[in-house]
Amino acid sequence: MSDRLLSLEIPESLSGERIDRALSLLTGRSRSDTSKMVAEGCVLIDGEVARAGSVRVAPGSRVEVTEVQAVALVRERHRGVASFDVLHADRDLVVVDKPSGVVTHPGTGHPQGTLADALVQRYPEMAEVGEPDRPGIVHRLDRGTSGVMVCARSPAAYDGLVEQLARREVRRIYAALARGHPPSPTGTIDAPIGRDREHRTLMAVSAEGREARTHYSVVETYAHPCDATLLRCGLETGRTHQIRVHLASIGLPLLGDLTYGVPDPFGIGRPLLHAARLTFRHPASGAAMGFSAPMPKDFGEALARFGSEPSAFPTD
Repeated sequence: MSDRLLSLEIPESLSGERIDRALSLLTGRSRSDTSKMVAEGCVLIDGEVARAGSVRVAPGSRVEVTEVQAVALVRERHRGVASFDVLHADRDLVVVDKPSGVVTHPGTGHPQGTLADALVQRYPEMAEVGEPDRPGIVHRLDRGTSGVMVCARSPAAYDGLVEQLARREVRRIYAALARGHPPSPTGTIDAPIGRDREHRTLMAVSAEGREARTHYSVVETYAHPCDATLLRCGLETGRTHQIRVHLASIGLPLLGDLTYGVPDPFGIGRPLLHAARLTFRHPASGAAMGFSAPMPKDFGEALARFGSEPSAFPTD
């Protein structure tokens, strides 16, 4: 059996990088770890032992790590890394379907295992894009929210997407399953959102908050097993927890939202909110782009309890 268990090909995006840095980006290990591996003679480039961490790599080169270090690298590389589906990818951006339960980027209590970590594992060049603690991330979804997100793979794409968000040119449509019935089939919630005065980790409608507007329309209403409504929500602004806070403020708390809403009666265990549709202009070509994320299984199961189906929700 060969003792070269870990074998990686250098992508075009890492052309000319130092071997220790390239290996760090490809495996998720620290530079100090990969530098030590090189110093100990455990790293080979196209079959030749890398003599120094400063050796530059070429695209298509095969990097191999010998057995003892490879086992550790493989275990570390997959430990706590989030899985996700790619809806579209090109050299400037990637559009993903984020599962519920996955944190978008590292933060307090979630130092690793985030979507950002997984993206850098798959697209190493993203480590240099955007803010250091949230590489490639231009907007976020709450941990419990599923659905479509766009992330940047190049600095130019990052700047372009952030600018579109600031100009409110990105269209974001969500499916929300709320407890109760709204007073009218359509409406706009125009209420500023800021930090809750008593619970600083939460958000609330507040006169001191930042402007926030959510547009909604009724897709279906239900009376059994409880009064509930399937809503189509559109974000004009993108404040933290915006849809959850806004709907709760008008007496339509999300089912499953233990923070702002009410527990769902089906034990699904997360806010029934799904980012169903995202449209924007490609930051390089200017072409209009639109992507839909299919309704996840748990959301579909909740709808089935009301005698409805995921196909009832219009994404366009």
